[in-house]
Amino acid sequence: MLSRWIDHAVHLVLLVCVVITLLTTVVVVALLGKESFLFFQQVPLWEFLFGTRWEPLLEPKSFGVLPLVVGTLKIVIGSIAIALPLGLLIATYLSEFASGRMRSAIKPVLEILAGIPTVVYGYFALTFVTPLIRTLFPDTQIFNAASAAIVVGIMILPMISSLCDDAFQALPNSLREGAYALGATQYEVAVQVILPSAAARVGAAVILALSRAIGETMAVTLAAGATPQMSLGFLESIQTMTAYIVQVSLGDIPADGIEYLTCYAVGLLLFVMTLIMNIIGNHFITKTHKLHS
Repeated sequence: MLSRWIDHAVHLVLLVCVVITLLTTVVVVALLGKESFLFFQQVPLWEFLFGTRWEPLLEPKSFGVLPLVVGTLKIVIGSIAIALPLGLLIATYLSEFASGRMRSAIKPVLEILAGIPTVVYGYFALTFVTPLIRTLFPDTQIFNAASAAIVVGIMILPMISSLCDDAFQALPNSLREGAYALGATQYEVAVQVILPSAAARVGAAVILALSRAIGETMAVTLAAGATPQMSLGFLESIQTMTAYIVQVSLGDIPADGIEYLTCYAVGLLLFVMTLIMNIIGNHFITKTHKLHS
């Protein structure tokens, strides 16, 4: 009888947690939609999505969000260009080459990187990465996209390496044994057998890391600056979507003006971008399940 009551209690607690999660999501989406609707009543959607000038706080006002999107994509592309090859190399080493003792020593270090607060990464970019870049490129601005992309790449590196390592470990040993039986070397097994077989899971890991990079706030706010522009250079100040939301949320802008509503419109666009990334990641995961079923 007692075990049955415990089962019912656990079931009820889990159900409450699920309901709270769903309600929170619905409330957030409803709030973003309501405030964004008020914004788009005053600013055409076309102008918002495809305008090339973002000056909602200055006169004359302009609400083209493309400079913020370009700044965000620069951070995402730069960070994944750093984290993906390093993450794959680390995961391949841990899965195929490292001894048990070496593996047990490296994995905790990666977890420590994942646990460092993002604001610390931001100050690390300002006090170490940016001065290092300026020694190589003296024209680099104090706030720049390169240092922000580097620290965000370091931030998402544990996610990629850990998820890819788990993907490699989940493959059946028969793949490795069959390749070795045919005379393949360790390198050939890793590159020509393991990596292609885990491609779908690696893709899901990359999508999750991209979503993490898109939503990063404090590190890019401190390191990248607050200058929305369409330039493709990495050595100058930019502003990302999350950094702009932080700027508006500091309390210096009246809560009943269109300037304040811009943060909801930007937040809604960021939500849609992240949702698309999650859908793509779920596609890779579903593809993996079908391949192994």
